[in-house]
Amino acid sequence: MTFYDNKYDMTHDETPAEELERWIDRFKRHFKEILINTLGAGTAIFIVSNAILFIGIGYFPEFFVNYLSPEFNSEGDRDFLFYAHPFVLAHSLSILWNRFQKYFSGNIFKTGFEFGVLYAVIALVPILWITYAAMEVSLSMVLSWLFYGLIQSVVAGVVLSFLRKKMT
Repeated sequence: MTFYDNKYDMTHDETPAEELERWIDRFKRHFKEILINTLGAGTAIFIVSNAILFIGIGYFPEFFVNYLSPEFNSEGDRDFLFYAHPFVLAHSLSILWNRFQKYFSGNIFKTGFEFGVLYAVIALVPILWITYAAMEVSLSMVLSWLFYGLIQSVVAGVVLSFLRKKMT
């Protein structure tokens, strides 16, 4: 079957119902892979992120004093959301990976780095740009968020690339 024989060929107009059917079919076909990728990448991001935070607080305590302000303190009300973040990020990255992994080749570290940088440039830079423009946060804080997000996405990319090699 070639691309043009595919019943989900995008060269013809689809009704909304046909498009929805195509998306549901793709989801069903890739659910297990996305779930495994989410759990693997989420666990790795969780471990690396917490290690970075503990090491950062230990070596740069003066930098982390900025986070003692009320804007960054939920007083425990929403701590679960903080700890769930690596898995929310991993799920999003797993979906992105599932759709575009065919464009990444090479060893797992090269692939993971490229995927992480791509995510950082496409998603992090614009949101951090508007955050810096709209909020009273220092440039060093925004750059630290960019570095932290880049590390998280590279870690996820390496894990996703590793899992792809293991599953094939």
